[in-house]
Amino acid sequence: MIARTSPIVKLAIRAATPIALLIAAYALFAGHNQPGGGFAAGLLLGAVIVLRTVAGLQRPGHATALLAIGGTIAGIVALGPLLWNEALLDQVVITWQVPVLGKVKFGSALLFDVGVMAIVVGLIMAVLDGLGATSLVDRGLRGSEGAATSSSSSEGGRS
Repeated sequence: MIARTSPIVKLAIRAATPIALLIAAYALFAGHNQPGGGFAAGLLLGAVIVLRTVAGLQRPGHATALLAIGGTIAGIVALGPLLWNEALLDQVVITWQVPVLGKVKFGSALLFDVGVMAIVVGLIMAVLDGLGATSLVDRGLRGSEGAATSSSSSEGGRS
């Protein structure tokens, strides 16, 4: 598979990873007032993980833990307002003045989006693991190397 053996592909994916992480962070934080949010950020991070998996680069593990943590965060934020006799999924917004930045708002919906992002990333990683993406890519690489070695040895035997 060319993605596993090409240094250009690996370099391009390594260079694109930090840019994609910045875009995902922007989508996460801007998601309340503009398009984006936890789901969009999770899809961006999932795309990075898929590209890194195909290229044979290091990728995060523990998909089940991400799913559990994301579900727990989203569940607590969703059910939390019920403890104060508020509506389900009601948002609490905290505003404060920061000297350099000015007025800064923080809402509980951001925590919910972080939970959704963790669920989406964990699900993409679980699908990759379930499909055996890393093992299939490894087998494809070994198969192509094995074929090249066997063909060169068979040609050498005929000479």
